[in-house]
Amino acid sequence: MLAVTTACQALGPEPGQIKNLVTFGDSYTDVNQTGDGSIAWPIFAAQDGGFQLFPFARSGATCSNNITPRPFSSVMEGQLPLYFAEVQNGTIHVDSEKTIYTLWIGTNDVSCNALLTGEGVPGATLVNTTECAVDWVKVLYDHGARNFLFQNMIPLQKTILYSADSYPNRYWTAERNTTEWSVFMTEMVNAGNALSHALLQLLAPALPGAHVGVFDSYSFFTDMLNSPAQYLNGTAPPNITGAIHSCVFSLNENTSESGSCTTVTGAAADSYFWSVYDELHPSEQTDRNVGKAIAAAIRRTSEKYTTWFS
Repeated sequence: MLAVTTACQALGPEPGQIKNLVTFGDSYTDVNQTGDGSIAWPIFAAQDGGFQLFPFARSGATCSNNITPRPFSSVMEGQLPLYFAEVQNGTIHVDSEKTIYTLWIGTNDVSCNALLTGEGVPGATLVNTTECAVDWVKVLYDHGARNFLFQNMIPLQKTILYSADSYPNRYWTAERNTTEWSVFMTEMVNAGNALSHALLQLLAPALPGAHVGVFDSYSFFTDMLNSPAQYLNGTAPPNITGAIHSCVFSLNENTSESGSCTTVTGAAADSYFWSVYDELHPSEQTDRNVGKAIAAAIRRTSEKYTTWFS
C-alpha cells in the first residue's frame, strides 16, 4: 500500500521569522497624529520586537467610507491604496515571508456619528463593517502578503465616552441616555468581535501559505482594567476612570470652547489608563503595554491573547 503524507503548515509565523511590521487602522494605531497625543503602540512594538515599522494607520479612519463615511483616510479607500502605490513605486521593499500586517479598526465604525447613532450609509450594519475588516486580509493576500494579525475591538463601554456615567465631552455634548449608549456599545463590540473571529476562522483555510491570527484586544484591555497596578506605574494611584486631560462641557456647549478641563502632569500621568488628550483613547502607558503584548505575539514569546487559525 502506498503511504501518503500530508504536510501540515505550522500555526502562526515561526519565532524570529518576522522582521517587518506594517500597520493599518485608526487613531489607536496612527504614529503621526496620535490619538493619545504622545507615542503610539506601534513605536513600542517595533522597539520591543526589533521590527522595521511601516505605518499606514490614519486617525479618524473607518474600514470603509462606503459604509461609515468620515472625512478621513479609510482602510479600504485610502490606506491600502497608499500601501500598494508605495510598493509599486519602490518606496517600500518587503519580503512577504518576513513581514506581518496588523489591523486595528472598528472604534470609529461603531461610534457616535456612525453606527451607534445611525449615521452610516442607509442600511449599514455591524455585519457590513466587520466583513469589511476581514476582507482586509483577503485584499492583502491577493497582493502577496502572507502574515496577518487582526486586533479586535477593545471594551469600548469602559471608555469614558461610552461608560454609563459619562459626561458631556469634546466628542458629544448633546443630551443622551448614557446607560443606553453603554449597553448598546457593549452589545456591538462583543457581537462584532465574535463575528470577526468566526469569519477569520473560516477564511484562513482558503488562503494557502498564509498565517492568520487574532489578537484579543478586548481580553487584554479587560485584564489591564481589572489589574491596573500591574500595568500602570506612575506616582499616583492607578486611575482607570479618568483621563490625563479631561474636559467637562455643559449640555449643547460648543466644544470649540475649553469647557472645564483638568490635566495631570509629570510622573503621575503614567498612573492613568486613558488619554493625555481625551476620553476615548488609551494613554501612552497603556500603549506601551499594547506594544509589548503585540511584539510578544509576533515574536511568539507569548500566546496568551493570540489565536492563530493558520
